[in-house]
Amino acid sequence: MPPGVAARRTLRWCKGERSTIVDSVAEEVPVAMHYNGVPFSVMMATPSDLEDLALGFSLTEGLITDAAELIEVEVSPCIEGVELHMQVTSTAPAASLQAASARALPGRSGCGLCGARLLEDVMRRTPPIERPSTFPLASLRLALSSLPGMQPMNVATGSTHAAAWVQADGRITHVREDVGRHNALDKLVGGLRRGSVSTDAGLVLISSRASYEMVSKAAHAGIAVVTAVSAPTALAIDLASAAGICLIGFARRDRFNVYSHPERLLGFD
Repeated sequence: MPPGVAARRTLRWCKGERSTIVDSVAEEVPVAMHYNGVPFSVMMATPSDLEDLALGFSLTEGLITDAAELIEVEVSPCIEGVELHMQVTSTAPAASLQAASARALPGRSGCGLCGARLLEDVMRRTPPIERPSTFPLASLRLALSSLPGMQPMNVATGSTHAAAWVQADGRITHVREDVGRHNALDKLVGGLRRGSVSTDAGLVLISSRASYEMVSKAAHAGIAVVTAVSAPTALAIDLASAAGICLIGFARRDRFNVYSHPERLLGFD
């Protein structure tokens, strides 16, 4: 089974018959984030690609401004879950964290903002895309056809989201999965940064809806085109418009909606 997948014995009822089977299910554990010894938050996540999650979360939450500011990540499994102990440079925003500034509540797998203490923490300023890129329509259609076959965790369990990085030629080069859509995106951003992959040319394709925090995370990562299989929210559209992001929703190979900056999508006219 893929990492992050567990086996559980269960009873199945089918056409009037009951049987015992072993089902594949996605793992979901508490993952605690610590910066220079200070606890910051606890996220419910799938325990795979945790180094990518640490880096991506730190970047998209503004806790570091550059990947080089994250010096070390120690993954420490424990009885209750997993602890990520991160060492950051003294210049990183996370270096000034205090215990009192930690998130008040744990973040659930379906929520990227759970536990934020103040409205200002949620509605923080999102940087505009510095080098807005374009993307070919034909390449987007190719990627939409390819994604389902590149989600082994979801194939096994049917319960995980994916975030994929698509190059200008339509090839998907990186995919990360998690029970939380925002965790999958953080893992993808972390994987791209760890692999020194530029986000200047390409798009992110997500198997979920495009909510506010997903667009915010993409903006912090410098991603100019965000494509969601499901719907966006009104606030996500407003944020994408302001940040210079082309936001695409209800994406299928033969149809989709473009909610902001259609000029980023080549051939869409």
